[in-house]
Amino acid sequence: MHDIIVVGAGHAGIEAALVSARMGCKTLLLTISFDTIAQMSCNPAIGGLAKGQLVREIDALGGEMAKATDATGIQFRMLNTGKGPAVQSPRAQCDKKKYHLYMRKVLEKQKNLTIEELMVTDILVEGGKVMGVKGKSSTDKLADRQTGKTSVEYHAQAVILTTGTFMKGLIHIGEDKAKGGRINEPSAENISDSLRQLGLELGRLKTGTPPRLDTRSIDYSCLREQPGDEAPKPFSYSTKKIRQSQVPCYITHTNTKTHEVIKRNLDRAPLYTGQIKAVGPRYCPSIEDKIVRFAGREQHQVFLEPEGRNVPEVYCNGISTSLPKDVQEEMVRSIRGLDNARFIRYGYAIEYDVVLPYQIKPTMEAKKVENLFVAGQINGTSGYEEAAAQGLLAGINAALKIRKEPPRPNDRGHSAGRAFILRRDEAYIGVLIDDLVTLGPTEPYRMFTSRAEYRLLLRSDNADRRLMPYADRFGLLDRALKRHLENKERLIKETIDKLGRTYKGTKNLKTLLKQPEITLRELERKSVSLRNLGLTDDIREQVEIETKYEGYIQRQLRQIEQTRKMENYHLPQDFDYSRITHLSKEARTQLNKFRPVSLGQANRIAGVSPADISVLMVYFLQGR
Repeated sequence: MHDIIVVGAGHAGIEAALVSARMGCKTLLLTISFDTIAQMSCNPAIGGLAKGQLVREIDALGGEMAKATDATGIQFRMLNTGKGPAVQSPRAQCDKKKYHLYMRKVLEKQKNLTIEELMVTDILVEGGKVMGVKGKSSTDKLADRQTGKTSVEYHAQAVILTTGTFMKGLIHIGEDKAKGGRINEPSAENISDSLRQLGLELGRLKTGTPPRLDTRSIDYSCLREQPGDEAPKPFSYSTKKIRQSQVPCYITHTNTKTHEVIKRNLDRAPLYTGQIKAVGPRYCPSIEDKIVRFAGREQHQVFLEPEGRNVPEVYCNGISTSLPKDVQEEMVRSIRGLDNARFIRYGYAIEYDVVLPYQIKPTMEAKKVENLFVAGQINGTSGYEEAAAQGLLAGINAALKIRKEPPRPNDRGHSAGRAFILRRDEAYIGVLIDDLVTLGPTEPYRMFTSRAEYRLLLRSDNADRRLMPYADRFGLLDRALKRHLENKERLIKETIDKLGRTYKGTKNLKTLLKQPEITLRELERKSVSLRNLGLTDDIREQVEIETKYEGYIQRQLRQIEQTRKMENYHLPQDFDYSRITHLSKEARTQLNKFRPVSLGQANRIAGVSPADISVLMVYFLQGR
């Protein structure tokens, strides 16, 4: 008997398994194959716009993704450095094989964690509460030696389901179709049926991937090189410095010939023949979709990104496709530098089942089945980072619930006791999960900085200050990191105070620092007391941002305070909103469907108007 079973060893499953084991729960991680743990089936890149913030938040909460990226990255870049700090994000290209080996080693060494190979077929439930899972295995270890049956059951207090794209996965390359969760891997054909029997509503989504080419067949001499940063910044707060050398990427473009090849073969494209019926990601379309939607454009960028330091595979970022193989070859070889390209793998699309996320609580627990947690692409998201963030939250909440800790007072909203729910003003993770459970995405959800109302507060540079206190509460914060954070907070406060008390002429140094062209290093050269503080670059960064953007930060804090009352006013989860006749018909339907946990969350549900919110406030405040 285990405390927690995690199904799936992708990014969501890994973070869920590690965090639950680190919180003292006896955890079992089930995977179809040990060889595909942390498999990066799409681009082996971590981070990017808004996604980089998610990775740093995962790290601040005790997750592993940032450490793995720092250890296996082959190119590091900070994006949007020419813009303000709110939209700057780190990104790294990783060595695909080394990332897998790193994560597998971490999992195998983790105390309280066991890994087994199993194809899960059923979720075991009794009395509305999850009891474990059932699956099939061909290994001698799990087979019944007397009957020869390969069916096995595992029981636990909680189950975390992180199946990615494997539920009834169907791969498309031109007219060819094959069942699979990823290329050359079997799909999970039975879990969908099991979930439907439990009363969960499923949907169908689509994603895709581009061809992989042999780097030795590419002419890089005519392409533009894209190097990494000269002084790369680590993702993890526990990494002091990136020491490995960096590998360049290259940029090329499609052209009118490329577009003609695609247009000529649209009648063979699964996207346009009706062969693919599911909805794909709007913000990461296939190349055939780009050609149709942006018919006036003569070229599209293609980033040639290596999948490892000493491997031949190159990922062609920008030409995701499910066109037939012969069309892919003609298309790719029409692109500059790729005239003689050799294919290692063809691009493909995949359709898969998802759980519609309105059925999930903000804790990642299914509303209809107690102690069944659902995280990752199964909830309709796209990307490793979004999946890992959900897995981390699911693992923490599953551990908190089965540990049965009594609720305790908390001045940081409702993230206390047996439920850990991050607010939208606390983290991009809070924005992500709130969007999932209130908006019910109809396409693969991707995180953007524009989705966060308070992005100036949710920067990639301050995730430690925002979230490490939570990690400390859950026993997930290293003592050295805790001491470093305490010292950092002390020095930031002391420096800002000293700037306000030190004058140069009629102006204090804090006023001078607000000027765009003035840096803290310049002021240190003019002030002995500042130099004596021994400031590091990360502390200088925090002081400069807090000082230069003080007015904007204070404005956002006032906005948060104005909405905090609505966020902190909790709504009953078993209430029948059809009883409130003064609500609009659409609001009653939506509220009964989404079951918001607070007035603030109810306010973000489509179909619930400000007038409906006023009715709810009057109804519940009067105690009716």
